[in-house]
Formats: sequence, structure tokens, C-alpha cells
Amino acid sequence: MPQVVRPRIAVLHGTHPASPLPQRFRSLADRDAVEVLHRAARVLVASLPVLTDRLVEALYEQEPGYRAAIESDRAEIWQEVHHSLRHNVGSLIQPREFREAAHRTSRRIGEIRAEQGVPLDAVLHAFRMGGAMVWQDLVDETARRDPDDVRLLVHVAADVWNFVDEHCGIVGDAYRQAERRLSWRRENQQRLMIAALLDGTARIADLCEAAAMLGLPEQGRYAVLAVASAPRGPQRPGPTRPSLNLPAALPGAAPYGQSGPDGLPHTRPDTAPLPGAIPGTAPLWHTGPDAEFAILRLTGGPGDPGELHAIAAALDAPAGTRAGIGSAVEGLAALGDARRLAETALRACPASGGTVLLDEHLPDALVVTSPALGSALADRVLGPLDRLDPSDRDVILETLTAWLDADGSAQRAGARLYCHRNTVLNRLRRFEQLTGRCLTRPRDAVEVSLALAARRLLGT
Repeated sequence: MPQVVRPRIAVLHGTHPASPLPQRFRSLADRDAVEVLHRAARVLVASLPVLTDRLVEALYEQEPGYRAAIESDRAEIWQEVHHSLRHNVGSLIQPREFREAAHRTSRRIGEIRAEQGVPLDAVLHAFRMGGAMVWQDLVDETARRDPDDVRLLVHVAADVWNFVDEHCGIVGDAYRQAERRLSWRRENQQRLMIAALLDGTARIADLCEAAAMLGLPEQGRYAVLAVASAPRGPQRPGPTRPSLNLPAALPGAAPYGQSGPDGLPHTRPDTAPLPGAIPGTAPLWHTGPDAEFAILRLTGGPGDPGELHAIAAALDAPAGTRAGIGSAVEGLAALGDARRLAETALRACPASGGTVLLDEHLPDALVVTSPALGSALADRVLGPLDRLDPSDRDVILETLTAWLDADGSAQRAGARLYCHRNTVLNRLRRFEQLTGRCLTRPRDAVEVSLALAARRLLGT
């Protein structure tokens, strides 16, 4: 009976009583007690509409979880309660004929209420209310007909309540299974929508729905973070899942790689948001073939690089993890471009790991976006050095890199290399002699810088 039961521990924990009604009758009650129960139950069946009216009204007054559903469609709730009472009260009279139908009804109620979002506690409470009402009517009808027969109901009370417990377990199991299916369906829809946005294949007409589904503004400001770990061997194809702690710039972000009961972005209460950040804004993750991607909602204004700089500076990743952050874009429709920019930033990361903010490594991005041209430039500019002894070549390349990183200061380059500034100048002159380049000529300096980036990033 959708509404029968005393608050037993077994019901609260979702376990089922062992035996149905008829077996217990044969061992615990005599023929007179069974006849009294059947006689009272037949009267209830004849007055089911009145009983249904009373139960629906009681649900409306006493169970807040059902109130909205009753207000929305009282006739539908009435039919559901009537159908359930008919099968369950009928099971008291003819258990074999009504048992399976009663089980199907209880399962269906659990599934429908899960789909409607009615709390499980409210559903079980409704079953208990109905159970109490049915039992009281059985007692009242027996007392009206013959008060002396009420004592016989004691022999079948346990069987009736076990029957109620059984159906509470059935409805609870059906509710949880439906809840899991709905959760999986919702998560799958969100994954597909995130994948479509990052691939740039989402339709413009679907952007409003995507914004509502993901809890993101359609015209918000976004960036994409791409993460990959150094491969651990040929037996581990595809992206790995490093542990990545997102900074406070992303309030609600949790350590990357952890999962929760819903599989969606997690909240982390110990993360303090930055000024201007939106509380509870967690990144949305998506697994790609070669990397993991996170959609980052930004709160700064257009042209303000401070937020991306803060994220890049605060990313906490283990050694060997490579992370690339693309440029900011406007609107969900541009997330496909944001993903491609993040992939470019990821390719600009050194193989040893690190974090690259694309806006701060645009020359490197030029090299990795056209690896063939980058390799050709490296061969043309640095090729003459390959004729040297490898150790000698590496010294020149190291000195050249240090000098460029020091903004052309031989003094600072020497300090970095632990040598005299004149040693730096001598090595630079030797480079010019071997390659025919002039480092004071801006065009040559640009080509040398790009060639060094190509050799570092492309391994040429």
C-alpha cells in the first residue's frame, strides 16, 4: 500500500522483510483471524474512492514533499494512490493474484517520484501514512461489525506490517535505481554538451540550453586549461590524470582527478575566492584524446590579463605535468577557439613540465603551430653549429639562450652562466662567425630567437 508502515529500522536502511503475507498466515494465525482480516479488507475495497480521498487530503496537509505535486495535478496523484490501494488491499485478500501487480505499482511510484524530484523520505512517509490509515480502517471496520473480533487481528498484525515493510523496501530500491539512471543521464548529457562546446560543434540554437544545463552565462568570459602528464610508457595510451590543485582564483575548485557521487565539478570549502570571483564557480572538465581540458569562467573585464596570470602562477601540479592556458574568449560559442588556444599553449610547454600562459608565449606558439616551418628555420639558422663537437655546440646554444633571456646583457648572462662577461661576448662572436648572423640586427635576432624556440620545443 503506498502508504503503510511503522518506522522500522529495516525500512529506513532499505532492507526487505523476508516473507510475504500468506506464509506467515499459515503459521501465526488461525482460520478465524484470516477470515476477520479478509472480511474487513473487502469492505475497504468497496469504499476505496473514499479512502483515496482521505489519504490524498492527509498527504496534502501533512507531507510537504507531496504538496506541490498535488497542487500541480491532484487527479494524477489521486489515480496513483487509488491504483496502489486497490492492488495492495487486494493483496491482503488474494495475495497470489495481486502480489506481482502490487510490486509493479510500488516500483512505478518510486520511479515516478524520483523523476519528479520528490524526496525519498517524503515518499516513504506517504507509504507509512497510508499504511496507518489502512490498518486503522481495518480495526474500525472489525470493531463496528463485532468488537470481540478485534482481538483476532493481533494474530495477523505482524504479517500486515511486514507486508508494508516489504513495499517500502521495493519503492525505496526503485527510487534509488531511477535516481542513479537520471544522474547518469544528466551527467552524460552534460559531458556531451561540454564536448560539443570544446569541439566547436555546438549549435547556436543549443547555447541557451547549454548555459542553463551547465550553470554558465551564455555571454560570459572564459578560458580553457589543457593538462597532460609525461607518458609513463607505451602501455598507457591517451591522457593521464595528474593531481592538479586549482588556485583560489577558481572558487569551489577541487584537486583535479578526484571524483564525487555526481561525477561533476566539485566544491572545495577550504578554497578562498579572490576578490571579484564568483563563489562556487568550479571548472568543468572534459577528457580529450591527448589531454584533459577545463572550462574556466573568468570574472575580470576584457583586456585584463591579471586573472589569467594569477591562475597560471598559482597552479599547483606535480613534477612532469604540463599545463597550457589559452587566451580569454567571449561567450560559450567561442569555447572551441579557446580549446585550440589551450592546446597551442600545451604544445609550447617544455617536455619536462610546467605551465604556459599563451598570451606570454606567443613566439613559441608561432613555432608549435607550424612545426614544419619551425624545423626549417632551426635548421637554417642553427644548422652550422651541428658540425661542431656536441659539447661545444651546447655551450654556444646555452650562452645564446642566456644572453637573449637577459635582454642582451652580457653581464647578467655571465652571472647566470658563472662566467665572465667577456667569455659570453666571445661565444656570441663565434656564433656569428659560424652562422653568418648578426645579433645586433633585429631581423637576425628574431630569427635566432625563434630558431632556439623551435629546437627546444620541437627537438630539431
